[in-house]
Amino acid sequence: MSGAALGIEIVVVFFLALFLLHRYGDFKKQQRMVLFGTLLAWYLCFLIVFILPLDVSTTIYRECEKVHEKRAPDVTVGPPTPNHTAANVTVSPTKSTTNPCHKPWSYIPDGIMPVFWRVVYWTSQCLTWLLLPFMQSYARSGGFSITGKIKTALIENAIYYGTYLLIFGSLLIYVAVHPRWQLSWYELQTIGITAANTWGLFLLVLLLGYGLVEIPRSYWNTSRHGHLLIKTYFKASKLMTEKVDAEENLEDVMEEVRKVSEAIKYNHPLRKYIDTILRKCPVDYQEKLGRNMDDYEDFDDKQNTYPTEKSLVKLHKQVIYAVQRHNRTRVQWQILLQQAIHLEDVAKNETSSAHQFVHSFPSSEPPSWFSRYIYTPTVEWYWECLLKRWFYRLLSVVLTLFSVAVVWSECTFFSTQPVLSLFAVFIQLAERDYNYLYIEMACFITIFFLCTCVYSTVFRIRVFNYYYLASHHQTDAYSLQFSGMLFCRLTPPLCLNFLGLIHMDSAISHQNKEQTAYTSIMGSMHVISFIANGFYIYYPMLIVILCIATYFSLGTRCLNLLGFQQFMGDCEMTSDLIDEGKELIRREKRKRQRIEDGENRRREWKERYGNPREDYAARNRSVHEMKETSYSDTVPSSNNRQAKYSRSGSRTERDCIELLQDAEPLDFNADTLTDDPLDAEAGRHAGGRYLSMSSSRSRIFDDV
Repeated sequence: MSGAALGIEIVVVFFLALFLLHRYGDFKKQQRMVLFGTLLAWYLCFLIVFILPLDVSTTIYRECEKVHEKRAPDVTVGPPTPNHTAANVTVSPTKSTTNPCHKPWSYIPDGIMPVFWRVVYWTSQCLTWLLLPFMQSYARSGGFSITGKIKTALIENAIYYGTYLLIFGSLLIYVAVHPRWQLSWYELQTIGITAANTWGLFLLVLLLGYGLVEIPRSYWNTSRHGHLLIKTYFKASKLMTEKVDAEENLEDVMEEVRKVSEAIKYNHPLRKYIDTILRKCPVDYQEKLGRNMDDYEDFDDKQNTYPTEKSLVKLHKQVIYAVQRHNRTRVQWQILLQQAIHLEDVAKNETSSAHQFVHSFPSSEPPSWFSRYIYTPTVEWYWECLLKRWFYRLLSVVLTLFSVAVVWSECTFFSTQPVLSLFAVFIQLAERDYNYLYIEMACFITIFFLCTCVYSTVFRIRVFNYYYLASHHQTDAYSLQFSGMLFCRLTPPLCLNFLGLIHMDSAISHQNKEQTAYTSIMGSMHVISFIANGFYIYYPMLIVILCIATYFSLGTRCLNLLGFQQFMGDCEMTSDLIDEGKELIRREKRKRQRIEDGENRRREWKERYGNPREDYAARNRSVHEMKETSYSDTVPSSNNRQAKYSRSGSRTERDCIELLQDAEPLDFNADTLTDDPLDAEAGRHAGGRYLSMSSSRSRIFDDV
């Protein structure tokens, strides 16, 4: 098993990062460069989290071997006396010569981990500080050529890179003027690592203080169905406001595109840029703009002021953002609507005596094998109405205990005599028995919990819709790359902080013990003493204040005072938004119910009478070919519109078919059922009309 565990985890972590990127990104529409950069950043960060427990177990094994090698000279063997034969030789060792150090199942040979950590760490740092900011600006740029996008990205990142050089230069001067230190490549490398970890630790404590309280509380609130339903109504109201704003913004941008498209004709030098912008617009807008084009007019026939290339670049950028935001809000609204309907179904089924879960809108897809035999309506009722809430409450209690342990350990991890950090106590107890599997599982669970608190906060961050991670392939390129930057900056200091919690970082524990390979590449933090002995030890204690502030929702109350509506039970604005969201959900349910009723009526008519339109059309085609051959010569054979509505057939039968077609509700959408190729090509929508107002009108005048 030597090195096998490392290889397996490398493969598993890659597919985990690929799965998350597929969930949040869009492989079909987004640029390959954006997807590759984000995938590499997430992959490297997840590697650090999954591989570090193996490094810890291997380090403990090496520490055991080191201790027994020191004890080896103390072992004395009594020499045989001349009066004794070889069989009577007596050996009197003072200590046992057996080695109790058992090699862990995931042991990694010497020399592999230092190289592995060096490649992973420096690649992630190059991504987060150099490549990803440039790629972020490149993907967000509205330029029409690679050169233009590169130029825009360099200009936007000039201040960004200049700030980093200023900070690094300041630290460099501090070390240079210190009388005891001499600058070398190792010390320069340590200064860079210290600066990056200091920035990451500063942000890490802020995010961790929020996540340690909010994650257990969110699971507890999830167990309260009434509270969760009210909060869903609140989210629906806010999301509808955002959805309407996104639609209005898209309309405004499309109006600007229309004006520019009409001003710049087909033979204008900038027309190719207009075509690029039009390809980024939604399909229905492309058709509208295409119908208004007068390509026979030359651009110099009228003395108009034409937009510049710079203004087109700005417009291109606005179009990309507006279209992406419109699509994201539309998909999120459908997801939130489905959640609200499900929660309302749970509230209705809780009082059911049949103990079978009934959905308001059953799925149109046939039930799967799992739903038919395992997750039956009875099992679903017990899970949704009874067991699920207790499961989330139990999970919330467990996560609360973890949060308390993390807060206590963050405040006491610098104490080595006595050992106060709970995680250090657990690891040292397992180290005595050399239970490597327990050590690896304890390390992984602890790191995973810390990462969940930090990363979930990152995924929930929403800065004025400028950076927003949305699932179901609705995250834009800028947000994907920004999340990759944050992960690469937060993961190394998070893992270094974890090693401090379990007393395996000599810079904090001040113990002469075997260091992990991960700690060895970080260098000696004592190069900058006020950071190693001050900031790294005392700054994490700030997490107590942040947890208290999060528990009392001080940040939420401050945002609410500033005008950003937040969910607060004692606020009048929150009550109004809840009522508005409830009405929106009720309206959407009525609309969906009308559509479903129309489909059911049409299905019943089909089952009872078959498909009269198709039978009648086939009969008319045969009669038409036999009796009106002269007329058929003037009509293309592929166009069935006139052939369907000829004068053949009895008038009573035609009237019956008219009545059958007019039996649909107002919200019935005939686009999915029409047989008319002209309607399909024109892309017209018949929603909100009777069928008699569309296709049957043309049938009345076909005989004239």
